Amino acid sequence: MTAVDGVDFSPGPLDRDATFYVAGHRGLVGSAIVRRLEGAGFTNIVGRSSAELDLKDRDATFAFMREVQPRYVVLAAAKVGGIMANSTYPVDFLSDNMRIQTNVLDAALETDVDRLLFLGSSCIYPKFAPQPIPEDSLLTGHLEPTNDAYAIAKIAGILHVQAARRQYGRPWISAMPTNLYGPNDNFSPKGSHVLPALIRRYDEAAQSGAGSVTNWGTGSPRREFLHSDDMADACLHLMENYDGPSQVNVGTGTDVTIKEIAETIAGVVGYEGETEWDTSKPDGTPQKLLDVSMLANLGWTSQISLEEGLRRTVAWYHENAARLRG
Repeated sequence: MTAVDGVDFSPGPLDRDATFYVAGHRGLVGSAIVRRLEGAGFTNIVGRSSAELDLKDRDATFAFMREVQPRYVVLAAAKVGGIMANSTYPVDFLSDNMRIQTNVLDAALETDVDRLLFLGSSCIYPKFAPQPIPEDSLLTGHLEPTNDAYAIAKIAGILHVQAARRQYGRPWISAMPTNLYGPNDNFSPKGSHVLPALIRRYDEAAQSGAGSVTNWGTGSPRREFLHSDDMADACLHLMENYDGPSQVNVGTGTDVTIKEIAETIAGVVGYEGETEWDTSKPDGTPQKLLDVSMLANLGWTSQISLEEGLRRTVAWYHENAARLRG
């Protein structure tokens, strides 16, 4: 429990008529949060595209927050990418995310934002953390080198939220989602995460009649996948039911190998060719399964199965293929 203006704070239902700013409202996570908030009856949801507001611009971010005066904020804006993008552009992932986070969090302090949820990533945990990964594994070991710059930025965001709690008594919280997928994901060949990259690769192979598809690595790493609509539901649940300094893991509590997910995607898109594995390419972290017992104890569990989520995502991809990036 935190103390706001000397008064003890306890979480509860959010005011559906209050101004609610979703930073990154057009992205995978942010758009899902907007859908969830609309479904829950929120009437004053605010968002700005990166063309309208560059959150890396400190003055512009402060001016926006002063104008809008949001009561609630979800910080879902971030520069994200897969192994190749993170490995190739570590300075960009570190610098851009640090600036976005620092600007929004500092501006939220100045404008006295009531409740704020910072969204990180499960890559914050050590490469060889115990499996499933509990929240207290943070800062206990070395990070995965292929995305350490991004992870450090997200760790800084968690500590920024914790510092705001300690210094100013703000009832702000952090959530660490597992690998996410769903509508408005990035399906570009060079910048996407593994699941949307596989969807695009197998779908294009099915359309062209290609005899084989080549994926990176060995296919043996295990990954946990959560649909973005489940993630959005968890975010609202946390904002209304949790107040504490620890980040909260958000996931399904189950995982599959990359080879298994590739086979499932091939089946969903109707690809019948062969799959080959380029073992000269990196696998990344061998396993990354989150311990979601804290979230379960707060009364939330995921509802969308992996196969059902994939079918929804592939359908969305087909409907929007013409306008997707890359």
